[in-house]
Amino acid sequence: MQLDSRVHFSGSAPYRAKSALLLCRTIADVALRRLRNGPLCPEWNFAAELATEISRKQLLAAFAMPDIKQARTYLDSIAVYSSALSKVGIAEISLDKFKGTWITPPNPAPNQTILFLHGGGYAFYPRNYYNNLCAMIALSARTRMFALDYRLAPEHRFPAQLADATNAYFWLLETGVNPRELVVIGDSAGGNLALSLLLSLRDSKLPLPALAICLSPATDFEGKGLGAPPSSEIDWITQHMAMKWADWFCPQKQRCDPRVSPLNADLQGLPPIYIQAGGAEILLPSIQLFAERAREQKADVILETWPSMNHDFQAFGYDVPQSAEAIRRIGAVIASHIP
Repeated sequence: MQLDSRVHFSGSAPYRAKSALLLCRTIADVALRRLRNGPLCPEWNFAAELATEISRKQLLAAFAMPDIKQARTYLDSIAVYSSALSKVGIAEISLDKFKGTWITPPNPAPNQTILFLHGGGYAFYPRNYYNNLCAMIALSARTRMFALDYRLAPEHRFPAQLADATNAYFWLLETGVNPRELVVIGDSAGGNLALSLLLSLRDSKLPLPALAICLSPATDFEGKGLGAPPSSEIDWITQHMAMKWADWFCPQKQRCDPRVSPLNADLQGLPPIYIQAGGAEILLPSIQLFAERAREQKADVILETWPSMNHDFQAFGYDVPQSAEAIRRIGAVIASHIP
């Protein structure tokens, strides 16, 4: 949840009321707790702690809903409009095989393009949340971005999402995008999908993008690398959520597939991969293990870990110094790979 701008509520009255009440209570709880005991994590400012608490409580409430459609509707009942949104152009498109959103900053770098693959456990797509994150990245990179709205699980299971990403990738190439000037970015499940897309393109001997950037990527759906770092209580996703998302995404027998669990993949012959992860997120052990195996295979993979930050902390916005710096780093990494 970004906190640098306006909060709006939408959808049905019960969900609006539930989200508004949760927000008000959480603001009061966090403020009182910080007054009594100080910050939950010494490195967090108020915005980071509030974003973490609201994200956790909203997700827990969504998982308690009777079905997935109601959970999605509830998550969409609160919308935060970051200041970044007022600085970009947003245009939704719908084609035969997929749909998505163009996000364009002022004076974008010529020819450069980002394909963004959202997270949400392959099951959720809170559009406003991701429009904010995409806008901040597009502004930092000075690059236009196509954010793919792929099919969601459990209605559509693996490999439906990979098919949508592949179709979007080749559509961009068909419209004139040079793969050497194309960056694929994904967060969480979208980071998993970005790695899956790279593996699929390489194995098919098809043109690869110049760079992939993964933010808190899911690298292991088998659960071999899932662990609890010492400060995991400050993450806003839980192991139960992670395993539920895995159950929705694919059956157990498919989870050893490298396109599902890139931890099992041969990583040679891929373009450079830049990863950001929080030092206090439950996915950190599997992300670290992925990076170690990549180094063993001499793959071009760089992992930057941000101490005391949790899952997808980049989305917390400009009011959180660590998030703002991570967004700046994404722009710098893109600039270093695509002059």
